[in-house]
Amino acid sequence: MDWGLNTLLSAGAARLHDDGRITALGSGGQFRAAGVLAKQHRLRRLSEHLHAKADRYGRLIGEDADHSLHARHAVVTCEIRAVSERRSNLNQALARAAARWAVDQAIAAGATVIYLEDLRSMQAGGMGRTMNTRLSQTVRGQIADRVRHLAADAGIAVVTVPARGTSKYCPQCLTPLRHRKAPDRPTTPGWKWAICPDRDGCGWQGDRDHGAWRRIAARGLTHQARTIADRATGQLAIRSIVDKLEARAVITPAAPPNDRADRSKTGPTRPRTTRPAPRRRGAPSPTRPSGPTGKRPEGHAPTDRPRLPRAAHRHQDVTTTSTPTTGHRPRGAALGAGFHLHAHACPPRWETIPDTTSDKGSPS
Repeated sequence: MDWGLNTLLSAGAARLHDDGRITALGSGGQFRAAGVLAKQHRLRRLSEHLHAKADRYGRLIGEDADHSLHARHAVVTCEIRAVSERRSNLNQALARAAARWAVDQAIAAGATVIYLEDLRSMQAGGMGRTMNTRLSQTVRGQIADRVRHLAADAGIAVVTVPARGTSKYCPQCLTPLRHRKAPDRPTTPGWKWAICPDRDGCGWQGDRDHGAWRRIAARGLTHQARTIADRATGQLAIRSIVDKLEARAVITPAAPPNDRADRSKTGPTRPRTTRPAPRRRGAPSPTRPSGPTGKRPEGHAPTDRPRLPRAAHRHQDVTTTSTPTTGHRPRGAALGAGFHLHAHACPPRWETIPDTTSDKGSPS
């Protein structure tokens, strides 16, 4: 598992083979909590603003017990307490969800150990006071504790490894990576996308956090013999890195399966004629039989069914009340000019008008 700034967790599975090779099982996954983290940062800024406001009221009040700002100071103090409770509840919910996700990933992969970055080395150098405040006020400590608790129930060990260089070097060849802003902007400096400059030997590129969890997994698997338990807390950890073991802490890319048959050339290519095949229209065909079945006639004559008769010959008289069942099954719009499947014409008007003429000639 790798800790990120905008992406809280990045995790994946790796396997140590008998010959010492380490391969990654899939591309891994990420626990994204952008909405919760945004709300957390908003509450943090609100808390900082309220604390600054309370400090200003405290300086203005001083030693005056009857100052008019005492009421406002009490209101701000209550707001600080409420915001702190909201932040605490949000952090606990986020820690529970992230830990549950991480342990579920390990259980699904059949893992026996979870490797975590050592949180004591998470302070980012050269990032400024604001960035380090964001790093220190996240819930990584709570997530780590809950991961240990849930993993113990599943019989999975949790080991912390040093975080130095996990995002700096390529997980496949240990070459220093070039960090760019995005995969479609390979010349713009950034920190999100990592590209290995060794194009001939490796050429790996991917998300910075995905490369980091591969480095963490490879480092933990190669240094597992140096795992020690803390006497005070009982937590498992790898304290130091051995250069000889670190040189072998690489992820071996799995070879793609070759299921296709061997298509190597075993003889000369068969010559092809330069004369094209005759056209379909020019090929003769036998006379069409009287029945509905038979071979395709010449040209593009329809072969599926004979030409439909007109509507008057398809049981659609002016007095039709239902669809006949004599073997003919109407097909929607083919019944008539725009009629629905069960819509029929009304009787003509002249059938309802009485005949006023007589055999005696004109009424005049």
